[in-house]
Amino acid sequence: MGRAIALALAERGMHVGVHYHGSEEGARETARAIEALGARATLLRADLRQPDAPDALVADAARLLGGLDVLVNSAAVMVRTPIETVTPAVWDDMMALNLRAVFFCARAAGAFMMRAGGGVIINMADLAGLESWPAYIPHGISKAGVIQLTRALARTLAPTVRVNAIAPGAVLLPESWSERDAERLAATTPLRRIGSPNDVVRAVLYLLDADYVTGEVAIVDGGRHIR
Repeated sequence: MGRAIALALAERGMHVGVHYHGSEEGARETARAIEALGARATLLRADLRQPDAPDALVADAARLLGGLDVLVNSAAVMVRTPIETVTPAVWDDMMALNLRAVFFCARAAGAFMMRAGGGVIINMADLAGLESWPAYIPHGISKAGVIQLTRALARTLAPTVRVNAIAPGAVLLPESWSERDAERLAATTPLRRIGSPNDVVRAVLYLLDADYVTGEVAIVDGGRHIR
């Protein structure tokens, strides 16, 4: 999904900072695709679970790109964690990336954007932040936090910086899922299909252009939250 968003921004002529941690080859492939579109790509490696990494990442991005107009906060993990498997280490690791890093990246980017005269921050939440998924309790709580964080930041950084979130539903299925699993999911979704990263991309592009929208959560789930 991050790759699809990065390419969509490049198609708009934006230079893109491609953040990665462990997947260097995937990041390089994305950078090559961005440059094939005529935009510039800058690779930025950081382990956002480390407390100082978000501030350093944003500073590097602004310096190497020559500015910072848009931040898409999409780094996260989604791990199945039945309640009996959740340990303090599992909890802290997930919250560090899924929630704490989102705040500190947004705070650093927001401060830069306010000095520069404006910008847009888009946080990737999740349908799990709006529903109760028993096997994904820490993940759901982290994404519920992202939703509340989005609202608080939107109010704090207004009117100079707009902050919104996107809560995707089933746009990327786990590799372990069978075709039958996918069919069952589609059948129980009001729009009767599985989504795709492009559905999220369209929401990103809308929020970039919607200059009278801030503090909102765009739910992109084919209607699953109303089923």
